[in-house]
Amino acid sequence: VVREAGEVRRRIGLVGQHAAVDEVLGGRQNLVMFGRLYHLGAREARRRADELLERFRLTDAAGRPAGEYSGGMRRRLDLAASMILAPPVLFLDEPTTGLDPRGRNEVWDAVRALVDGGTTVLMTTQYLEEADRLASGISVIDRGRVIAEGTPDQLRGRLGGDRIEVVLDDPGALAEAAAVIGRVAAGEVDVDADALRVGAPVTGRAAALTAAVRALDEAGVGVADIGLRRPTLDEVFLHLTERKEVPA
Repeated sequence: VVREAGEVRRRIGLVGQHAAVDEVLGGRQNLVMFGRLYHLGAREARRRADELLERFRLTDAAGRPAGEYSGGMRRRLDLAASMILAPPVLFLDEPTTGLDPRGRNEVWDAVRALVDGGTTVLMTTQYLEEADRLASGISVIDRGRVIAEGTPDQLRGRLGGDRIEVVLDDPGALAEAAAVIGRVAAGEVDVDADALRVGAPVTGRAAALTAAVRALDEAGVGVADIGLRRPTLDEVFLHLTERKEVPA
C-alpha cells in the first residue's frame, strides 16, 4: 500500500456511509460521469453504465434524477458507481444506515449479488442482523480492538448454542414446567415468571424438542408456545462487551 498505492487503489472500491451520487443527474448520467472520472472513454463509459444499471435493477429509473430515488435505490446506484472498474475488493461503510426495511433488503440483495459474482466485500455495520445475514466471517470490535472473530454460528456458540423455550398458559405450572425442562436440558433452567417463560440450553435439537413436548404433555402442563432458538448476534455482542464494574 506504500510502494504501489496507485495499483492498490485500482483494485479496491469504496462506498461511504453517505451516498456520493449527484442528485440532480439521472442514474445513467451519474454512472457515465463516474466512468469518465475513472478515465474510461465516452463510449465505454456509456456501455458500462448500461451494464450496471441492469445489474443493479435500475434500468427503469435510469433517466430520473437520483434525488427522486428511494433510499434503497440511491444506495444501489452508489454501489453501481463503485463497481465501474469491477474492483476485486469492495469496502462498504454502514451501507444501510437510515434505510427502511424495504431499502435495506434491496441493498442486501445487491451485496449478495456482488459476492456471488466474485467480489470480496468488507463491510462495517452496527446492525448485527445485517452481519448475520451477509457475512461469512465477522470481527467484533470494541473500543478499537478486535475482541472476537468467527463465523456467525461460531460466535453464537460462545453462548451455549441452542435453547428450548416454553411459554405457558398457567402461571401455576411454572415450577412443574421447569422440572420437566430440567430433565431434557443440558444446562441451567431459566424461569421468567412475568413472561411465563421457561428456557434452557439443549443438545440434539430435534430429540430435545420432541422429548420436551412429550414430557410436558404427560405432565399435563398447558403450553402456549414452544420452540428452539439460537442466541442472536446482539446477545453475543452484549455478552462479549459486558463491562465489569471497577470498585472505587
